[in-house]
Amino acid sequence: MEKADGKPSKLFGGLLTFLRKCLFKVVSVGPIPDHVAFIMDGNRRYAKKHNSHVGTGHKAGYSSLMSMLAYCYELGVKYVTVYAFSIDNFKRRPEEVQYLMDLMLEKMEGLLEHESIVNQYGIRLYFIGNLKLLNEPVRLAAEKAMKATAKNNKATLLVCVAYTSCDEILNAIQEACKCRRNEIQTSKVSGGENEKIQEDKKSNGLVIHDLQEPYEDGFHGFEAVDRICNGGIGHSVKAPCEDDAEDFAIRTCNGLMDKAEVCEKQRNLPTIKLVDVEKHMYMAVAPDPDIVIRSSGETRLSNFLLWQTAYCPLYSPAALWPELGLWHLIWAVLNFQRSYQYLEKKRKKM
Repeated sequence: MEKADGKPSKLFGGLLTFLRKCLFKVVSVGPIPDHVAFIMDGNRRYAKKHNSHVGTGHKAGYSSLMSMLAYCYELGVKYVTVYAFSIDNFKRRPEEVQYLMDLMLEKMEGLLEHESIVNQYGIRLYFIGNLKLLNEPVRLAAEKAMKATAKNNKATLLVCVAYTSCDEILNAIQEACKCRRNEIQTSKVSGGENEKIQEDKKSNGLVIHDLQEPYEDGFHGFEAVDRICNGGIGHSVKAPCEDDAEDFAIRTCNGLMDKAEVCEKQRNLPTIKLVDVEKHMYMAVAPDPDIVIRSSGETRLSNFLLWQTAYCPLYSPAALWPELGLWHLIWAVLNFQRSYQYLEKKRKKM
């Protein structure tokens, strides 16, 4: 009896799979996005709508995610990014935050099981964000999942947790500055400049603070101050670069540097370029998204991928995230294909 009941169900499932593949072949005649990003909005409203506990909404949202991932990878999308947990979400009620952390831990472990979607489609996992903010079990599970899937190369899933775009940009700038500073300091040491600066610091009784220490009156080491010339207080002079600040101040104080030389040093300033910042972004492991899909009809990005979505269309269906289905994805891809030529021209002008 069980076999008889299960046979029509399998036939129906097989027919749906066949029709879906036919649909994807038709859609694939046009350009297919390499990277689709999802803002999963509406789990709590879904639970409220069905008079259920908020946890029911989050579980339904996870099921919707698994279906959407399968559709994307079958269609030929190589990268999928999902906004799973914002840094701002830590402000929610503690019991809900804890529930989400527990659910996240459970699902991370589930993704590594043999029959999971990760192994089925050969997906490499990245957890994107300030992972130090996560509790230790979740952080360790994320690191384990990334390590376990490091050799998968058929598709990529990026899960943004403890993430905001502002935090990503700030971190990237800090890392770029740190990297450039280390390069300059290494160059100075190899060139023997450190010994020369140490000797100059002792000349004329001039005392210069270390570059990383603020001056007592508010000046910072980035700004060399010519203040002890002939026992008087002089004007502040903008140092051409952080590591030359001390030598620059001494030479200016002693009248050894003219205006032309100052300008020349400023022209040769080590700079932080756009590429330096971009290579330190959390999302540097993937190309910029081609489409952002946000459920619930909302048209704001909520601090998600602000750097990467300058020329990315936003599709915002009214359906709540657990209600999102195949036709919403197809419609988003068709809209992408319609505006593809225009968006490509815009990107080439960047």
